[in-house]
Amino acid sequence: MEIIRFAELKPEPWRNGGGVTREIARHPKAGSGQDAAWDWRVSIADVGSAGDFSTFPGMERVITVIDGELLLLTVDGEEHPLEKYRPFRFSGEAASASALPTGDIRDLNVIARAGEFKGYTSIIELSKKRAHPVFEGQLAVLLEGKASVSPGAEPAEPAASADGSEGGTGVGQAELARYDAVVGSDTRSPEILGRGLLAVISIDRVEHAHP
Repeated sequence: MEIIRFAELKPEPWRNGGGVTREIARHPKAGSGQDAAWDWRVSIADVGSAGDFSTFPGMERVITVIDGELLLLTVDGEEHPLEKYRPFRFSGEAASASALPTGDIRDLNVIARAGEFKGYTSIIELSKKRAHPVFEGQLAVLLEGKASVSPGAEPAEPAASADGSEGGTGVGQAELARYDAVVGSDTRSPEILGRGLLAVISIDRVEHAHP
């Protein structure tokens, strides 16, 4: 079970100085810095001033405000008001700029190479009784509230034990802090229990039709 602790992520300043980004994950992992080559990346950015966003040619972006009230995003001349917890998809090639009418914001960014990968962000409400599994190709980021994660049941194990309790709790359980990320797995999918909101990021490989 892999947990990426937000407190341990190194902040990288934007090229234009308008904020900082903390990278949660990328593929492939080789290289470092915002200019390194990768096919997809998940990060959290602090936006402290209005200004232009960096362009990412050949990429598609999904941005979600996760702290603060409102981000006014202008994409190719069209203004889009982005409210908290409402994912918005746009082209990484587009000329985009932000305004902050209600003050600083923090956002969750999913950037994927168009035609090769497709990124999705869903905001879900956690349950204390029913664990939420995190599958292969997914990352789950705790946005608010209190939650814990456990390794989940072995593939051959039943989902619930003889006493009717959920599988995967107890042994190996870890508490999650705000913005900690859990990396999914299909061999033993981590399970998250708690109360609050979770961002579930899915990165799907685009299947190409053969002639």
